[in-house]
Amino acid sequence: MPLDQPLNSLGLPKPPAETRVVVAMSGGVDSSVVAAMLKEEGYDVVGVTLQLYDHGAALAKKGACCAGRDIHDARRVAETMGFPHYVLDYENVFREAVIEEFAESYLAGATPVPCIRCNERVKFKDLLATARELDADCMATGHYIQRMVGDHGPELHSAADANRDQSYFLFSTTAEQLSYLRFPLGHLKSKAETRALAAKYGLPVADKPDSQDICFVPSGNYAALIEKLRPGSAEPGQIVDMDGTILGSHGGVIHYTVGQRRGLGIGGLAEPLYVVRLDVENRRVVVGPKEALATRRVPLREINWLGDAPFASQDEYHVSVRVRSTRPPAEAILRPISATEAEVELLSPEEGVSPGQACVFYETGGSRVLGGGWIWKGAA
Repeated sequence: MPLDQPLNSLGLPKPPAETRVVVAMSGGVDSSVVAAMLKEEGYDVVGVTLQLYDHGAALAKKGACCAGRDIHDARRVAETMGFPHYVLDYENVFREAVIEEFAESYLAGATPVPCIRCNERVKFKDLLATARELDADCMATGHYIQRMVGDHGPELHSAADANRDQSYFLFSTTAEQLSYLRFPLGHLKSKAETRALAAKYGLPVADKPDSQDICFVPSGNYAALIEKLRPGSAEPGQIVDMDGTILGSHGGVIHYTVGQRRGLGIGGLAEPLYVVRLDVENRRVVVGPKEALATRRVPLREINWLGDAPFASQDEYHVSVRVRSTRPPAEAILRPISATEAEVELLSPEEGVSPGQACVFYETGGSRVLGGGWIWKGAA
C-alpha cells in the first residue's frame, strides 16, 4: 500500500472495501443508519447485536434497546443492506457487570446509571474485543458523540445536536478505546436527519420510536426490579426531617431518590419537602427544604481522564461539569486527589446531586469531554 494512501471517511489509510467495520447494532434507527451508511460507502460491514438478558422475557417487552424485537429488527436491516449479522449471548456478562451492581447500588441508597456501566464493561470492552477478533479495523456505534483527532491523538467531543448528545453516558471511554471507536452520527444536527437517512436507505426501522427506559427495566419501575432481584429489600422505615423528627413512614428506602418531592405521603406541612438523604442503615428517608439539596463540593472516584497531560500533574483544573445527564454543564474547579480520585467544587451550588451518578468534565467554553468520575458518599 502506498505511503500516501488517502484516509477514508473513518480516518484509516485504506480503501473502504478493504476496511472491515464491526457495527454495534441495537435494533434501533441510530445504529441501523450507521451500518447502512457505511455499507453504502463500500465498507466491509459486520453487524453485531448483543442479547443481554433472557430472550423469552425480552420478546414480550417493548420500548427498550436490547429486547428480542430489536434483535429481529437488526437482522432485518442487515438483510436489507446485504451484510452479515451476528447475535452474541452476553446475558451472564451483563447480569454480573451491570444488573447486579445496579441492584447493590440502589440498595445502598445510590442512584446508579447502568447505561454508563454497560458501555464501559460490555459494549466497549467485551464487544470491542470481539470486533478485534473478527479482524475489524474499527468498531462503529450509533451514539451521538463526536471523535476528533487533536494534536495529542483522538479526542471525545459533545455531539453537534445538544438535544441528542450522549457524552454524559460515554465519559468512561478510555483513550485506547477511542483510538478504535467511530461515531458516524455525532456531527448530525438533528434526529430528523437520521430518520431521513433511514428512509433513504429503505430501512424497516425508519419510523421506529426511540427507546426511553433502561433496557432491563421495561416500565421504569426500578424498585420492582430490585425487589425481584433482592427479595425482602423493601423493608419499611421512617421518614424524618433533618433534626430526626419522625414525619411519617415508608415502604422501603428503594422507593426514594435524592431530590424527590412527590409521593412522600407527608402532606399538610407549611412548605414542600424533598428527599435530602437516604439513611439505608437505619432505613430512614431524610427530608428537608429545597435549599438543603444545594451542593457545592462533590467527591469523585474511578476517574477516567481524557486530557492531554496526566490527571494529577495539575493542582486544579477550571472546567465545566454535568452532575446529571439532564443538566447543562456548569462551571467548576476540579481538584485531583490521586490519579483516580478528585473533588469538584461547583461555583454555583446544584440541587439533587446524588451518590451513584456520574460527574462529567468538559473543556470550559468548548465541546471537548475531558473525562469524569463517579459521585460517592455524601456531597456537601
